[in-house]
Amino acid sequence: MNLTPALPWWQDLTPSRIAALARADAVVLLPLAAIEQHGEHLPLSTDLDIALGLLEAAVPKLRPGLPLCVLPPFVPGCSLEHSGFAGTLALGASTALASLVEIGAGVARAGVRRLVLFNTHGGNKALVDLAALELRAAQRMLVVRAHSFRFPPPPDALPAEELRHGLHGGALETALMLHLAPHKVRREAIDRFESIGVRMAAEGRVLGPEGEAGFAWMAQDLHPSGACGDPRLADAALGERLVEHFATRLARIIEDARDFDLEGLVERSPPPDHRG
Repeated sequence: MNLTPALPWWQDLTPSRIAALARADAVVLLPLAAIEQHGEHLPLSTDLDIALGLLEAAVPKLRPGLPLCVLPPFVPGCSLEHSGFAGTLALGASTALASLVEIGAGVARAGVRRLVLFNTHGGNKALVDLAALELRAAQRMLVVRAHSFRFPPPPDALPAEELRHGLHGGALETALMLHLAPHKVRREAIDRFESIGVRMAAEGRVLGPEGEAGFAWMAQDLHPSGACGDPRLADAALGERLVEHFATRLARIIEDARDFDLEGLVERSPPPDHRG
């Protein structure tokens, strides 16, 4: 794991400096990713490389003086859907949820009340959503759920079909990696990996891997390679454009988290008394 020294890492500080961050009402950000297969053209580290790359690009975009600290990345994550391929490392859902809530509780014990969960792996979405609610209820802290795959891409960056069906190892992730870590991309293995979702959509079905009526899937259900999409559409120039766009969005999220009025986070109300 290559942790760039350009970021303000939590683990590089001392207790007194963490306490100072809490007094400054800092935002603490936790990157969440995965160690999992992305086909044969991308490395197991893809989601982590993207998380750290976007974060490193976002920090210089923050307004001067904004107090920020970055926790050690949360990996492995929840990757059951990719467990059929060698190399994938994954935590069970209950283990991952308990671990994430404990990390958040440790941040709260340090006096920090603003936590951004920045997630680049689709399999972590439910984990992040549940942990954020548990931490809000138990710690009375602001917990922001920021999923990179929910960030709107630049207009006309990729065809609509690719954005919809290139869920894993497709053009978007491949472009990001061609810019952020080109030495890790096996260009000779790049091909078109047509998802079952493309065929289902062509048949006029409402049901698909994702969307308004999605079914639970293992990666091999979508394509035997474990990837889906058309990474042939990717190049480093597109990756650079995507990094700039998504990093700007992430910086705005961090700034909004810092500006959020914590007085609106009221204590939990007691359960209603239904006795007659």
